[in-house]
Amino acid sequence: MTEIPKEEYVLKGTTACAGCSASLSLRYVLKVAGPDTVLVIPASCSSVIQGTYPNTALHIPVYNIAFAAAAACASGMSNAFRELGKKTNVIVYAGDGGTLDIGIQSMSGAFERGTDFLYICYDNEEYGNTGMQRSGATPLGARTTTTPAGKTEEKKDIDAIIAAHNPPYMATACSAFPQDIFKKVKKALSIRGPTFIHILAPCPSGWHYPPGKTIEIGRLAVKTGMWLLYEREYGQVSISSPSKAAMKNPAPLEEFLAPQRRFAGIDPKTVEILKQRIAQNIKRLTKEESGVC
Repeated sequence: MTEIPKEEYVLKGTTACAGCSASLSLRYVLKVAGPDTVLVIPASCSSVIQGTYPNTALHIPVYNIAFAAAAACASGMSNAFRELGKKTNVIVYAGDGGTLDIGIQSMSGAFERGTDFLYICYDNEEYGNTGMQRSGATPLGARTTTTPAGKTEEKKDIDAIIAAHNPPYMATACSAFPQDIFKKVKKALSIRGPTFIHILAPCPSGWHYPPGKTIEIGRLAVKTGMWLLYEREYGQVSISSPSKAAMKNPAPLEEFLAPQRRFAGIDPKTVEILKQRIAQNIKRLTKEESGVC
């Protein structure tokens, strides 16, 4: 952890829930980005955890924008900064609702245009700010306030959608692995053009586990293969070391599901489907890394 700067840009006074990993992830993102950064935040948990107006816990400029418009706003900002000769980091920090669902059109447009910005989706797999409703990122079998018996559809593969835009760099990360986040954000900001990082952000309030277990739950997601860590740089896939280690000796998926009340009562058939998807994803990524498609 010695490489991570001591400067803090997420200060005391956030209104985040106890155990919130979205704010934890943002802390490390901003340690990389530094003060010459503008955050664009659409409607999401992060639009309210900034603190109580007129004060803010974020020690950089922040532009709060409508749900669907984050990437469009960032496009205008980035173009204006570059026209002025400034290298200011423009970072969208959006939840899964504002990325996979409501904001997907403007995000796709920004990537297609080649906007010079970093888009980060912190994924708590629900609409956490408005009552823990189902989103396109909610996994199969998970209970939310709008899927009380468990979601019957599978999680949308936003990473495949982004990959179809051929960005120079994209990656997955998890709040439980801060050094991995730091390294990937640093690389993303060093590359000109649209870059994307998809961070799994366990949510104790919506996933229904004790707040003190946030890091443990995130690590279990990786250890079981439920969340795979990798990078795609100019089309070349590289599986990150925590996932490589997990692939050799994966933990049982049940160890990840059991502590979360959102998976209470999940039927064995659904668990088996999740295991099959994990195996398929591992096989696909392994082939891509080796250059065999």
